[in-house]
Amino acid sequence: MNNRTLLTKRVDFSASHRYWNPKWSAERNKKVFGKCSNKYGHGHNYSLEVTIEGDVDPDTGMIINLYDLKPIFDDVLKDFDHKHLNEDNPYFLDMIPTTENIARVLWNIIGEKLQANSNCRLYRIRVYETPDLFVDYWLE
Repeated sequence: MNNRTLLTKRVDFSASHRYWNPKWSAERNKKVFGKCSNKYGHGHNYSLEVTIEGDVDPDTGMIINLYDLKPIFDDVLKDFDHKHLNEDNPYFLDMIPTTENIARVLWNIIGEKLQANSNCRLYRIRVYETPDLFVDYWLE
């Protein structure tokens, strides 16, 4: 019998970013990214939902102990929370920190840490930039 279960944990972080492609002129950046190309950047209070898939352990009733999950989130978010993603986060040195790219980067980091520390697998990442704008990232 397969008892695959999904568990979703939501955490919040605050970060600023700037949409800017250094290969383009200032005019093109302004035309494509508008006010998001402001040289000082702008910030968001992001929400991150991480959905994990796994088998329920019959001894604990859990697919993962939340006490084991918390240090993974803390470790990952230290590079995101209260950071200017373009300047303070090594993952965005050569990548525009759009919500889509933030989701992809978080997927890779969290997925790697989960694989090393549990029997679960990452099922989905959802990053809310605002209450009405979010990006889902998953692998089929």
